[in-house]
Amino acid sequence: MSVTTGLAGIAVLLVLLALRVPVAVALILVSFGGIWLMLGFTPAVGILTTTPYDFVASWTLSAVPMFLLMGFVAYHAGLTTSLFGAANRALRRMPGGLGMAAVLACTGFASVCGSSLACAAAMGRIAIPEMIRAGYRPSFATGTLAAGGTIGALIPPSILMIIYGVFAETSVTKVFLGGISVGVLTAASYCLLIYVVAKLRPDVVPLPEKDGAAIQEVGVWRAIWPLLALIALVFGGLFSGLFTATEAGAIGAAGAIVIALVTRELNWKRFRMALLETVGTSVSLFIIGVGAVMFTRFLGLSGTAGFISSAVTAWDLNYVELMILIVVLYLILGMFMEPFGAMLVTLPVLLPLLNTASISLVWFGVLLVKLLEVGMITPPLGMNVFVIRNVAGQYASLNDVFRGVSLFIVTDIVIIALLIAFPGLVLAIADLRAH
Repeated sequence: MSVTTGLAGIAVLLVLLALRVPVAVALILVSFGGIWLMLGFTPAVGILTTTPYDFVASWTLSAVPMFLLMGFVAYHAGLTTSLFGAANRALRRMPGGLGMAAVLACTGFASVCGSSLACAAAMGRIAIPEMIRAGYRPSFATGTLAAGGTIGALIPPSILMIIYGVFAETSVTKVFLGGISVGVLTAASYCLLIYVVAKLRPDVVPLPEKDGAAIQEVGVWRAIWPLLALIALVFGGLFSGLFTATEAGAIGAAGAIVIALVTRELNWKRFRMALLETVGTSVSLFIIGVGAVMFTRFLGLSGTAGFISSAVTAWDLNYVELMILIVVLYLILGMFMEPFGAMLVTLPVLLPLLNTASISLVWFGVLLVKLLEVGMITPPLGMNVFVIRNVAGQYASLNDVFRGVSLFIVTDIVIIALLIAFPGLVLAIADLRAH
């Protein structure tokens, strides 16, 4: 009876999500109702009242608002505005150099951001007008920034990776380090794609001399030193083992504030905006997390998680077959759900299965984030695409942006296949130091 209740709960959850009920509300309603049916009203109320504190009081989770504050302070203080200009200076003589500069600027912004949407929006405002003026086809220019924005959740500090580490009870620092290699691989792959398109289709990506007419800021290299100092502070501490990922959040936030004050780019109005955005984003993430914890307890109490894990194990899938099943699952979910919801709805079911199959949770965490970020640019609800459409509406339609990301999606599928075939691509850096 309990397993039946659990399966019914999953079905109701899917219906609620299809009806566009907010993920947090759907998770909490299904979990509360399911526990009420199984154990009674009082135990359900007890879980509802204790879960928020149990979840939010996590020491590791405190890194989320700290990294968010670091990113918002860096953004509002203008510490990231020179990234595109500096990258363009370095690459302007190469075929597709302006597009590569946009991807590298996204990578640099990701180092202090942790959000795919924020990365796409911030860099899109700067890079897309320059690319259009330089002669890039609008669909390809906007597609480049929509795809480049996905690097924002791969390069640490990734909020998705922090949440995953908490739920999977694995080292956030090691997931961070694995994310670096995949983020760099993704950026390099995107740059290679742009280079190939530039060589084969000059009507889509202009010749190098047109790229050279883009941004020519005086002292652009000198302008990016504050951001480089902040990145060195955070990553240097993580790599050296001087502090944990959780401590890195607090140090990074403090470092961003100090650097912004030293450069005289931070005033009370900007700081207040950064604080408000940090609080708003943190609250929205935490309430989804509370719902996911309740859903995990509901599936555990009903025995559904174990039942599904046993059923899949009985199929006797090999490693490749299991990975194909998981990849297809997340690619489909990514078309209709935002990343946090897709991750937290599925982890309670998948984690027991992964443990049974002896799959590294560090490696899977990085693969999962990569899969979720592909969903950010796939139709019909690719959120990065809608953000870029709003940022660059005068240059391209929604269909243009979706058409522009198509080659990048193919590139992402190749990267995912490489990660599955060669787990060492993720674990090589992550295993450099144990935490």
